[in-house]
Amino acid sequence: MTLKDGKTVHISLDKRTGSGFVSQDLYLHGFFSASIKLPADYTAGVVVAFYMSNGDIFERNHDELDFEFLGNIRGKDWRIQTNIYGNGSTSVGREERYGLWFDPSEDFHQYSILWTENQIIFYIDNIPIREIQRSEAMGGDFPSKPMSLYATIWDGSNWATNGGKYKLNYKYAPYVAKFSDLILHGCTVDPIELSPNCDNTNNDLDILGVDKSILGTLSSDQRTEMMNFRKKYMMYSYCYDHTRYSSPPTECILDRHEAERLRRFDPVTFGRGQPSHRGKRHRRNRSSWTESMITI
Repeated sequence: MTLKDGKTVHISLDKRTGSGFVSQDLYLHGFFSASIKLPADYTAGVVVAFYMSNGDIFERNHDELDFEFLGNIRGKDWRIQTNIYGNGSTSVGREERYGLWFDPSEDFHQYSILWTENQIIFYIDNIPIREIQRSEAMGGDFPSKPMSLYATIWDGSNWATNGGKYKLNYKYAPYVAKFSDLILHGCTVDPIELSPNCDNTNNDLDILGVDKSILGTLSSDQRTEMMNFRKKYMMYSYCYDHTRYSSPPTECILDRHEAERLRRFDPVTFGRGQPSHRGKRHRRNRSSWTESMITI
């Protein structure tokens, strides 16, 4: 539902259906951002996603950049997951999962994705939380094809909360996620020819409310902010998951302090124990919301 101000979109989930929105344009690189307020109270099994994808065009070799917000039982916090796919590389999960220093259901907070030819950065309230550099080790797994921007809310009961232990309870429906201050600033692409038209990249980002100082190469202060965030709030990284990979994927740059902290947090997943539910691969169930999409 788009509100009368034309600047705010509400998407909801109930027993009948989920919902979402998709951008009218395809983009090749750019800066994409929204202020989001998540549902409150009991939200176990609820997944809210803000992401780029081209799965509708490239079914077998799609690219994707994800923010996924994972609900929880009453009294427990929402968690946030980031992930990337390139060229259909869904067999290699590149998830990271984090806690937050605020309650995302109490107010709007800004979540942003910067995607360039050689770099991807995820931000929360202009703080960089994850950086992916294109490397030879990733091969074709770095997202490189035009994508649309999506937001969806759906039932992820089979995996989202404690590996599926806690299910969505429709007694608390409708679950409503609110989006405002959307920024879609990138190189638009012809949907037929799939050729980029980059004239719009000359727009002044200041007009769009984008702080240009946060974009591009991270400063030493930004890297310190990112390091501090990851030290305090990261609770899962695919690079250290011994239950999924006998050796880390080749693009991983390991940090012994990060590894030790995660090992203390979960010695089974990040040590050498038996497999646990953390970080399991999952497939997004789109069937509950594809009929309730709006275009922005």
